[in-house]
Amino acid sequence: MEYYAHKYRDKRQTVKEHLKNTAFLAESNALSFMKSMAYAAGLLHDIGKYSKAFQERLNGSSKKYEHSSCGAIEIYNFAKDREAAVQMIGFMLEYCIAGHHTGLPDGGNKRDMLNPEENPTLYARLGRSENYVNKSDYSDYKKEINLDIPECKELLSLICSTDNKTEFIERYAFFTRYLFSCLTDADFLDTERFCNEDTDLTLCSDMISAEHTLNDKLEHMKADTDLQKARARLQRQAYSGIDINDEISILNMPTGSGKTLCSLNAAFKMISASGGKLKRIIYVIPYTSIIEQTAEVFSGIFGNRTAILQHHSNYDFEPSEQETPDDNTEQKLKKAAENWDAPVIITTSVQFFESLYHYKSSRLRKLHNIADSVIVFDEIHLLPTELLQPCLRAVGYITKYLGSRAVFLSATMPNYNELFQKYIPDCIVKQLITDITDFSYFKKCTYTDLGMTDYESIAVKASAYKQVLIVVNTKKAARELYCMLPGNKYHLSTYMTPFDRSRIIDSIKKDLLAEKSVTVVSTSLIEAGVDLDFETVFRELSGLDNILQAGGRCNREGKRESGAVCVFRTDTNIKGERQNCMQVTSDLLKTYDDITSPECVEEYYRRIFKLSEKRTDENTIAQNCIGDYRNIPFRTYAESFKMIKEESVGIVIGGQGEADELIERLKNGDHSVKRKLQKYTVSLKMREFSEAVSRGVINDFGTGVFILTELRCYDTNTGLDIGHNDDIVC
Repeated sequence: MEYYAHKYRDKRQTVKEHLKNTAFLAESNALSFMKSMAYAAGLLHDIGKYSKAFQERLNGSSKKYEHSSCGAIEIYNFAKDREAAVQMIGFMLEYCIAGHHTGLPDGGNKRDMLNPEENPTLYARLGRSENYVNKSDYSDYKKEINLDIPECKELLSLICSTDNKTEFIERYAFFTRYLFSCLTDADFLDTERFCNEDTDLTLCSDMISAEHTLNDKLEHMKADTDLQKARARLQRQAYSGIDINDEISILNMPTGSGKTLCSLNAAFKMISASGGKLKRIIYVIPYTSIIEQTAEVFSGIFGNRTAILQHHSNYDFEPSEQETPDDNTEQKLKKAAENWDAPVIITTSVQFFESLYHYKSSRLRKLHNIADSVIVFDEIHLLPTELLQPCLRAVGYITKYLGSRAVFLSATMPNYNELFQKYIPDCIVKQLITDITDFSYFKKCTYTDLGMTDYESIAVKASAYKQVLIVVNTKKAARELYCMLPGNKYHLSTYMTPFDRSRIIDSIKKDLLAEKSVTVVSTSLIEAGVDLDFETVFRELSGLDNILQAGGRCNREGKRESGAVCVFRTDTNIKGERQNCMQVTSDLLKTYDDITSPECVEEYYRRIFKLSEKRTDENTIAQNCIGDYRNIPFRTYAESFKMIKEESVGIVIGGQGEADELIERLKNGDHSVKRKLQKYTVSLKMREFSEAVSRGVINDFGTGVFILTELRCYDTNTGLDIGHNDDIVC
């Protein structure tokens, strides 16, 4: 009997062909010491398709049959009575194969095997033998496929070379996710090639030409003023400190010193120095709100020389929780997320770190392509403190084991030395800027504490200045303050679509260059990656990093003798970690005459890290791992790992740009437009989303993407207002 893995239109692919192809692709994806293991995973992942039950499903049967557990069951039975090393490698393969459709499962325990149908753990899946649940013989695989478990001595040595249980479990979990990435990406790619033989996925990549273009731009930047000369000296110092053997490079540069282009150029220089080993740049940004602006800057420099992939989707193409018949291949391909096989990638901290700790294939399949990359973490100080352990561990493992190099970038760089020693003690870390003499040129403004006040008073004070930025803590406050302001004014917040934010920022830049009177009110999104230069800045009390970043928009180019940053407090109720940051900052404002000093910044982060120390130490996948590697809670930990705690839902706004055309295409079934719709999307928190549903102002029209149906609720100047009142005029 001929067994088939896929059918697509008038074509069929045999199981043997698919397994062999996947094995070779997985092997090519993997590190040298994991190639044999990745090959084995690819070869065994679909052996359950050697059954009449699965062949009937290909031909339209709806009878339940879980083919993905079969390979894991065979490996478990093969390894369970063998030595510990074989069992350890076997379990890693079992996690990956059992989860290659629905995601890495929690390990569970042997008791789960007694009740396999009602439990999603690995042990439960191992209990789903052909005589109990699957009820179909797949043993014909033995005629074409040889089951064997490779030794992988180097991998085991890496994992087991520690006496610390947490470190052992973290390493085992990391390499399991890595193997899962190699397997699932190979599975996706072979299926895609079978269905679309002529598809060319190659992206243009002339990194040498791109580097030359960037160098040329930097060399021709003005260096007339003392500040501009200091900027050039700092950048040269950063480049001279680059050593390809350093796994993590710290790039601490003041606001206005050209950190973004400097870090990008440093990444290119690392690639050149690696002799071809490093192959891509991944630029990680904290906010979705500035990612398109950064991409536009990069594209403006590189032109068509190097493709730039933006990955910050509001719509993740996740596979269904339930296994579906494989004849629905087109739908499966639509749900395949990016695998990051691109020369330059711009993404968010949320996408990057949540993908590394995810359990689903659509997010994890990119992990193997993070290897041999230069990863720049812009505004690294914005990492949530309670997630510092998993985030730093991830960076440490990627650089130590996957051959990548990381650059930490910030104008308010925390002192991570103690955390490095605690969580990644073996990593080589280096400061690229050791002489901070030139930092003095970037102290272009004075900081004044105005104390307690209200927004009406701030609006009055701001009217006394020609070019003013006011940064507040909430989107609600930004909109209310904007309505109070007279004259030429602008508003920025994440209630606005990226399309409108970009339009507004361009208008602000033109007015500032033309030396027009202008007042801008914004949330903190303006504090990172937005190159604007104001005479005066008012900043509502927040974390010290926020205040100093806001200060970076004041007298940015040093054209004025001095600028003024005025810190003020209101009775706005802020809770959680942000409240701690505000309290620490308030104390430091009373203690330090110069809050921009390195001593003040270091003291700020020392206190913040101390406040979260217990939660940070406990935030590890090993915390709830009762037993050993057999019980790692992959899924449970992934579901709790959130860079942003409060979930949000994207709402598409029509009536601007090409949004209406894309919406119509989406309604007609063209899901490929989802990524293009990002620039016309506003994210709402769940309570706001619930209000929008109750008011009946959104509809998904059966597409799974919610669209604003009442355009009166969206203003191009102030953004989305679900509780819109026609009587309010700004």
